[in-house]
Order: sequence, then structure tokens, then C-alpha cells
Amino acid sequence: MPEIVSHQEWLDARKAHLEDEKAFTRARDALSARRRALPWARVDEKYIFQTGDGSKSLAELFGPHRQLIVMHFMFGPDWQEGCPSCSFWADVYNGLDIHLAHRDTALVAVSNTSFEKIEAYKARMGWSIPWVSSQGSTFNRDFRVSFTEDELQNGTAIYNYRPSRFPSTEAPGLSVFYKPDPETVAHTYSTYARGLDMMNAAYHLLDLTPKGRDEDGLDFKMAWLRRRDQYND
Repeated sequence: MPEIVSHQEWLDARKAHLEDEKAFTRARDALSARRRALPWARVDEKYIFQTGDGSKSLAELFGPHRQLIVMHFMFGPDWQEGCPSCSFWADVYNGLDIHLAHRDTALVAVSNTSFEKIEAYKARMGWSIPWVSSQGSTFNRDFRVSFTEDELQNGTAIYNYRPSRFPSTEAPGLSVFYKPDPETVAHTYSTYARGLDMMNAAYHLLDLTPKGRDEDGLDFKMAWLRRRDQYND
């Protein structure tokens, strides 16, 4: 535990730490600029998704916008409910789509399960975030968030750009796409694992507190987490 000091001593320490925070902000801005300068990959596969308005292509998920953010939400075809960790992130994302739309960006969650299961779970959680099914397409496998049991057992599954023995056949991630013209879709970025950390405002609020995320000593980092309607179970 840090010591309790006078206000002036606290203020001196806080101002010194502010310089570290400013350096981090400048470094983060520079990293974001380098990310935006990465080359793009043309998406040639004609992926089809099941939505509330029937079947749609990847290009159609953009709506009227040129940018598309896809949340790879873990929800396997034989699962009865979505992943609790992905649900934590979705709680943070929910309602952001209207703000993103005003910066020429669409946000959609995608899962490898039936659209009916998605709709039921979405209603249970009270979310409005657009959410579609990729079941029947290779979208999840192509973007390295769905694996076979054999791939996991023999270590040939690729997750976060390296061979992995991920503990589930479904994994979390986030991918970004751009449509430079009506006929072209480009994949500009994907991130996985701890790369998703920056997208969770709840975690970063906890980072401001004396106890932080308070996950040391747990069996695994998110062992405390429950779906929003299960904390009293």
C-alpha cells in the first residue's frame, strides 16, 4: 500500500506522473498513426451473413459508410449462450454505433452460430448492437477466430498471428474493413487477445483505482466475471 501523505506531497507526485502519462499519450498517438499507415488486403471472398433483413454480403454490412468494425463475438454453433468475456466487451460497445456512424463507420458483431440464437441472447442482454451470423461461411476461420478440435490439440490453430492451443473452438477478436469504392472491400486491421484490452472502458476505469483490476491470485484473469444478469446467481 502506498503511504498517505500531505496534499502537497501528493500533488508533487501526481504532477511527476503526469509527465509519464503525457509521454504514453504521445507514444500511443504515434502507434495509431503507424497502424493507419499499414497496407490493406483486398477481400475477394464473397462472404454471406444472416441478418434480420435476410442474407447480406460483407460489403452490405457497411450500410452507407466506408468503414466497418467487426467484433468477433465468441458464440459457437452448439453453445446455448454467448461468451461471458465477449458479453463484457459488448456491454461497453452497446449504443456506440450511432456515434461511430457520424464518423463514417459501421459497427457489427459477428458470430459462428444461428441468427435465431443470436437474437435470443441479444434480447436477453438488452443490447441494440447490430449482430449477424456467419454460420455456413468461412468468415470466422479465415479471420482466425474459429478452429477445429484437431487444430487445437495438435497446435496448428493460428490465433493472434502465431500457432496456439487456444482453450476453445471460438476466439475473440476485432477486424476493421474499408470500402474505397462500391465494388472493393479491403481488410485494414485485426487484433486479438490483449490487443482487445484498449477497447474495454470498464477495465480502464478500474485501472484508475487503487486496487486496479484486482485479478491477481485468481485462477485466471477473468475468473470473477459473470454475464450482466448472473452476478446474483
